[in-house]
Amino acid sequence: MQSLTPVSPEIISLWFDEAQEARVTGRLDTAQALLDRIIVHDCAHAGALYARGLVALALDQLPLAQRWIERAIEVEPQPPFFDMLCLIKIKLRMFASIVQTARAGLAHQPESLSLHYYLGVALQLQGRADEAASVYRRLIELKPDYAQAHANLGVVVKELGWLREAEQHIRQAIALDPANRGARASLGQVLLAAGRYEEAWPYFEDRWANFVDANGQPAQDAPQIPLPQWKGERPDLVGGAHGLTAGGARLLVLPEQGHGDSLQFVRYLPLALERFARVGYICPPPLRRLYEESLCARWPGLVMLDDVMPNIGKWDWQCPLMSLPLAFGTRLDNIPAAPYLHADPQRSASWRARLEALPQPDLPRVGVVWAGGHSGLIEDRARSLTSAQLAPLFALSAVRWISLQKADDLAKRPSAATKPHLTDWMDDVADFADTAAIIDNLDLVISVDTSVAHLAAAMGKPVWLLNRFAGCWRWLRDRDDSPWYPGVRIFTQVQRGDWAEVIERVAAELRQRYELKGMYGSFVR
Repeated sequence: MQSLTPVSPEIISLWFDEAQEARVTGRLDTAQALLDRIIVHDCAHAGALYARGLVALALDQLPLAQRWIERAIEVEPQPPFFDMLCLIKIKLRMFASIVQTARAGLAHQPESLSLHYYLGVALQLQGRADEAASVYRRLIELKPDYAQAHANLGVVVKELGWLREAEQHIRQAIALDPANRGARASLGQVLLAAGRYEEAWPYFEDRWANFVDANGQPAQDAPQIPLPQWKGERPDLVGGAHGLTAGGARLLVLPEQGHGDSLQFVRYLPLALERFARVGYICPPPLRRLYEESLCARWPGLVMLDDVMPNIGKWDWQCPLMSLPLAFGTRLDNIPAAPYLHADPQRSASWRARLEALPQPDLPRVGVVWAGGHSGLIEDRARSLTSAQLAPLFALSAVRWISLQKADDLAKRPSAATKPHLTDWMDDVADFADTAAIIDNLDLVISVDTSVAHLAAAMGKPVWLLNRFAGCWRWLRDRDDSPWYPGVRIFTQVQRGDWAEVIERVAAELRQRYELKGMYGSFVR
């Protein structure tokens, strides 16, 4: 094997300077070649190893960037190396590993603001709210005017149930950084959870700043459409994009993230027809048949549009669906809460025939959903159970348990132990119109906070909501009813993560509701 010709430290230093200049000016191929040459001659050159990681990062080669910077840390554990490794691991969603990296870096630089921040974020993204709060508090001790630390601490303590402290920190973040739209969105959710709707809706207009997709990545910003947003004006007095129109103004309503959001807020579409001659909603396909049968058939001025951008020339105003409460000045005491969705009678009758053909057709029929969608999100991990956790309910043999669970991953499907206790026809369900037809034949729906709970409640069906500790703003705090849905009863965790106590309460209420009185055993099919 041919040995390398020795190179002086001065030459290596010159190569390194040239590589750094090439990297900073975007000549990444040149930088990579120079850095590789240095590493061949000096495999313990920490600066070159680190810079090689920065080149890989610039080329979006994240796993390679991670390996190079880990090599640099092995040679010389400099605090900036730990900072960059944390950033790369955040991009790779290696949250547990970030905690280790940040803590290792803090051992070398205990007052590093960036490492404290990365540690807090990593803990927060793992749902470890108590630990994240401690880290953010320490970060604020080190830098009292750190706006994002206040914003993140506010979000974390909201999850711990402390709305007043959450509001204080988030308002401090906004005072320090008025352009922080994420903080404004977070304040909106805190105020909504507290029931302070009139204060909350303007802040809620920045909600897109905090939206993430199913993989936890930042979602798109608010749609940019060349139409004025309707915020409650009289459209017959204030012209829209095309001025005052003789036939009456036309409103285009834009969809937002989840099906649950849509199911909750479509109640406003018929109200909008009191202000507009025509209201169009860009409708997610799984909801279209349900909405056409429930809403469009009753209100001809309401139209469901394909899930693509329509011809803007046919519309005068636009409004995102979840901005309609702002436009209508929604308060706790004026929420339009009457049932507004229903099942097609023929489809309902078809499912009823299937249910009545089962043994013991007179058993009470209870639909059940134990998990939400979007498995990659922290909120979904907090709100979802496994089917096995509902065993105390399924043990009530005098109930006909009907699965309404659609699974976005295999872990959410019924376990082998729970399948015998369930009537599960969800593979035959094509969309929410089918789900509505099944629900129409049930006596009760028990569900976690997901779209089926909204669908059943919007139909006026009794719903028992299994609610996580300090849950979604829409269920408010410290109450077991909902101003949005008169038929909803809320069973909230007393302690974070403790579903067993919730299920015990629900089982006791079921026994009382149906006078089951200890009737346990195997489910009869």
